[in-house]
Amino acid sequence: MLYKLALRNIFRQRIRSVVTLVAIVFGVAGLILSGGFVKDIFVQLGEAIIQSETGHAQVFREGFREKGSRQPDRYLINDPGPIAARIATSPLVRDVSSRLSFSGLLNNGKRDLAVIGEGVEPDKEARLGTFLKMVSGRTLTEADTFGMIVGQGVAQSLALQVGDQVTVLVNTTGGALNTVDVEVIGIFQSFSRDFDARAVRIPLAAAQELLATPGANQLIISLHQTRDTDDALAAIKAQLSGSGLEAYSWKQLSDFYEKTLQLYDRQFGVLQVIILVMVLLSVANTVNMSAFERLGEFGTLQALGNRQRDVFRLILVENTFLGLMGGTLGAVIGVALALAISAIGIPMPPPPSANTGYTAMIRLDVANVATAFLIGVVATALAAIFPARRVSRTELVEALRQRT
Repeated sequence: MLYKLALRNIFRQRIRSVVTLVAIVFGVAGLILSGGFVKDIFVQLGEAIIQSETGHAQVFREGFREKGSRQPDRYLINDPGPIAARIATSPLVRDVSSRLSFSGLLNNGKRDLAVIGEGVEPDKEARLGTFLKMVSGRTLTEADTFGMIVGQGVAQSLALQVGDQVTVLVNTTGGALNTVDVEVIGIFQSFSRDFDARAVRIPLAAAQELLATPGANQLIISLHQTRDTDDALAAIKAQLSGSGLEAYSWKQLSDFYEKTLQLYDRQFGVLQVIILVMVLLSVANTVNMSAFERLGEFGTLQALGNRQRDVFRLILVENTFLGLMGGTLGAVIGVALALAISAIGIPMPPPPSANTGYTAMIRLDVANVATAFLIGVVATALAAIFPARRVSRTELVEALRQRT
């Protein structure tokens, strides 16, 4: 009986109900859209880092992460082939490639530039590096024995173009100086402007010849699915136990990603609180006015034998029903808007320290939609508690006087 009466009251007070529903729908849909937008930022930023720099995980000698950038020759994996083959047996792993890091000078015949280089396996890197945009020329292939691709910043600093001959000067692992002449076959642009300002890549075989070593500094693991990173990392660590090697995931290797994640998590948390307060105030105001106008009706209910707590429950159930209706409508509208916006795309400017913009979308997530729905329902129910309590405790005589 209580539920039937609550539903009848909702449809009888149409204007008030519509105003309340609009506030709930706006809040729920706003949470779905903003949450989906933030999630897309996380996904696209993560994929950009994975596919242009880190891979899903990396294996290297203990201490390389802290000191390897300054002394990469001291942290070599002398025979990376068997280790890579063992890691590649996992069904989660798509590719395992080797990288040999070096630092040195790049000379164009007129001036030098300090660069940070990598010897890579071209075919495997091509499958991983889908976020590397070739501004000019082409990417490396296995046939490019002495070819090089350079970051856009490097090319601008040395005025390099595709086809130019440059000389790389480095210290070998034995401490001697060595040089190699290479041809610039491509100029790339990655996600990071700082990376492009110093980065060059040559084939792994050329880097090993340049540094006079058969080893590599890093094994780059590429997975079929990014969501399998934690499981794959645990399996890799178990394989490497006691070998003097360590493995890290892309999140652990990217301090920028973790800080960005924390920043947007805090911002989205504040947004959720703002929307919750907005719904609470809107609904509380509407319920308060409606309850005051219906004070005589509630007095009549008490005169007919209903207790104060019955009136309280009636108001609370009415608003819970409104919350369920508004939450459902808001979820449907939010999902529909998310699909429509994603189909069109949202052009975004380059993030800080990045080179290129991207097209954002609204990523639908079951947890995000469910959370937005629950916030709409709970906020509406909470907003009704104070007005319901005040009205239900009004003296019977005072309530009946309002009816006249």
